[in-house]
Amino acid sequence: MQTLNLKLWRDLWHVKGQVIAVALVIASGIATLSMALTTVETLQKTSDQYFSDYQFADAFVSAVRVPGSIKERLESIDGVSLVETRIRKYSSLDMPGFKEPVMGLFISIPEESQPRLNQLALRKGRWVERGRSNEIIVNEPFADAHNLAIGDLLPAVMNGKKRFFKVVGIALSPEFIYSVSPGAMMPDNERFGVFWAGRESLEAAYDLQGAFNDATFKFAQGADYQATLKRIDLILEPYGGRNTYLRDDQTSYWFINNEIKQLKTMSTILPTIFLLVSAFLTNIVLSRMIINEREQIGLLKAFGFTNAQVGAHYFKLMLVMCFLGVLIGLVVGSYLGSKNAKIYAEFFRFPVFVYEISVQSFVISTSVSILAALSGTVGSIAKVVKLPPAVAMIPPSPAVYHKTLLDRAGIKAMLDQPTRIAVRQIMRKPLRSFFTVIGVSFAVGLMVMALQWVDAIKFLGTSYYNDAQRQDMTMAFYQNQQKETMLQVERLPGVLEAEPIRYVSVDFINGAKRHRGAITGLPSDATLQPIYDNQKQSTVRLPQGGIVIGSQLAQKLNVGIGDRVYIDFLEQENIQAYFLVIDIFETFLGMPAYTSLDSLNRVLGEQGQFSMLNLLVDPAYYDALYETIKETPAITAVATKQAALDAFNDSIAESMLVMIFVFVVLSSILVFGVTYNMIRVALSERGRELATLRVLGFTKSETSYILLCEIGLLTLMGLILGCFVGWGITFSMGYAMETELFRIPVIIYPDTYSYAVLITLFASFISALFVIKRIHKLNLIEVLKTKE
Repeated sequence: MQTLNLKLWRDLWHVKGQVIAVALVIASGIATLSMALTTVETLQKTSDQYFSDYQFADAFVSAVRVPGSIKERLESIDGVSLVETRIRKYSSLDMPGFKEPVMGLFISIPEESQPRLNQLALRKGRWVERGRSNEIIVNEPFADAHNLAIGDLLPAVMNGKKRFFKVVGIALSPEFIYSVSPGAMMPDNERFGVFWAGRESLEAAYDLQGAFNDATFKFAQGADYQATLKRIDLILEPYGGRNTYLRDDQTSYWFINNEIKQLKTMSTILPTIFLLVSAFLTNIVLSRMIINEREQIGLLKAFGFTNAQVGAHYFKLMLVMCFLGVLIGLVVGSYLGSKNAKIYAEFFRFPVFVYEISVQSFVISTSVSILAALSGTVGSIAKVVKLPPAVAMIPPSPAVYHKTLLDRAGIKAMLDQPTRIAVRQIMRKPLRSFFTVIGVSFAVGLMVMALQWVDAIKFLGTSYYNDAQRQDMTMAFYQNQQKETMLQVERLPGVLEAEPIRYVSVDFINGAKRHRGAITGLPSDATLQPIYDNQKQSTVRLPQGGIVIGSQLAQKLNVGIGDRVYIDFLEQENIQAYFLVIDIFETFLGMPAYTSLDSLNRVLGEQGQFSMLNLLVDPAYYDALYETIKETPAITAVATKQAALDAFNDSIAESMLVMIFVFVVLSSILVFGVTYNMIRVALSERGRELATLRVLGFTKSETSYILLCEIGLLTLMGLILGCFVGWGITFSMGYAMETELFRIPVIIYPDTYSYAVLITLFASFISALFVIKRIHKLNLIEVLKTKE
């Protein structure tokens, strides 16, 4: 065995370039797998510890005004172990040095002690004290966005009165890991913040002494959650509270779980591509080595080495390539995983960060890579075992060739001799040529998929914020308003047009299918916020008496056009109605449902009411309009379309750019590994032929051209196929990673294909440079020696 081990290291050194190329391809797959698994495990453990350490609640409910005595009834419910009541109200703020109005969510906390549920991670300062009604603790993202410091004063309008609060602390909360204002999809820390004030302070500000309007719950182990939610709703229904929901539907918890789900999907699909290609490459390398070493194999068997020993020798060769790739992949993957996890930690503002190199990642990565490589080499190793010594000592019989399609088509006269040699070689090795094309095409496909994320974000920004949102500004009110308010707003400086909207929280029900969301009431002739179908790229007519729903909601409820959906209105007591589905439209953001504003108000028995206004505004009057809005207590918030678009881009820009760069690099390695190995194998097979051509008068450039033309043609076919593969991978990834909030549109612009092709050609060119040097250094005498 010592002899075979010595031979092993010599063989590895002899094909070191190919071994490194294969190891890099394996490393790319392992790095992708390790990065995803490490990020998933870190994000899962960090969020779990955060939710556990700071007593994140199991259920949440809001109401209008609930007497404090009701708390005892809630605590007596079977399955409830802890109840925390509080006051939760939205307010507008006039931030110093910031032109636009700001929305704030104020939540009460006990003076001088942490709440029992949804506790705060105090980052700076101290807790609010009893008897000091003007003290608040500010959410850290908002404080950072406005450079707030301990001791700063913030003006807020509460219940129609302006009050000044002193910042005494800056904190984080598990409840607001992903903090968005009502109706928004992305965080905007400049225009929305969360604030915690003493219970007595908010009771006085909102006339809620001895009452509450929000509660959180901790359930006992083994409790029947659904039955417990129904009992809570039954008690709170007389007070406007019949919308209790579990932590699974809480915004921050839901968003993190969806991120983890998407990362798990990525850890399944993408590494598979790399490892399949690595299986093909290991098979090619070992097959070629076995053909070149037939005589040596025969001698080894003749000298007494068993089939098992010889087979184990080549198996160990495969293991070395695997372990080298696994080692590189785990190091790179752990590094990328830690960087990726830190990006998530900074984005979600975790006060704790649990990062450790995943043992699971190491075990899974090693096992998967060995299985992939073994599947690609078992046939080659079997040939070694079956090869009798006497047969192995004899050179293989020459291959039997027939006329190729090139010859039969009669087009070979159109090609010069070197090109005919290259094309003929491709046709005589169809299986290997096929897998080479497949390898290149998957590399191109991965690049297209990564670069397509930029296209998808551009498309979403254009379709949602330009085509579907044509207003400049959206104004929200504390309470529903009448038409007189809209007429007053239209007279404000710079307002060119105003359209009313009404959002109502509802349960959509179709048999056993259910979805909790919102229905939006729009004017029948709405132009500032039309219903836009992304597939048809046109607006959808708003019906009277029916609803128009997004395709995702239709799929979840299993309904089609002409079906009826039962809608339970959660903000009003005992109001339910059937709505006919008039149309279904394609959208990539959320699960919207629309009906006419008149129909919605008619069902609710409240004529002419709305909760928001869409505005078309003259840009020259923005500042004057902001000043007017700040002095109007009835307006709770104003959101500009441009600010929402900026928040949308900023929230995904950093992580998206990092992932694009990583996958472009890994895809380039895949192209390099495939093309380099194919050229090296071709050189190994045809070194004697090329040397003969040199002796016959072919120049170095002409002999190099034969090999490069072969791999160039295969790369070209891979590029063409890769564009289609890229579309397929993009479609598969988009389908697998879609959530209720967000779907990746399969939109690929021509520039994306161009960039993917150029990067692939560059990687192929680099691999060709390494081999051209070998071709130019061919020792003609040594190569032409007869081995017999």
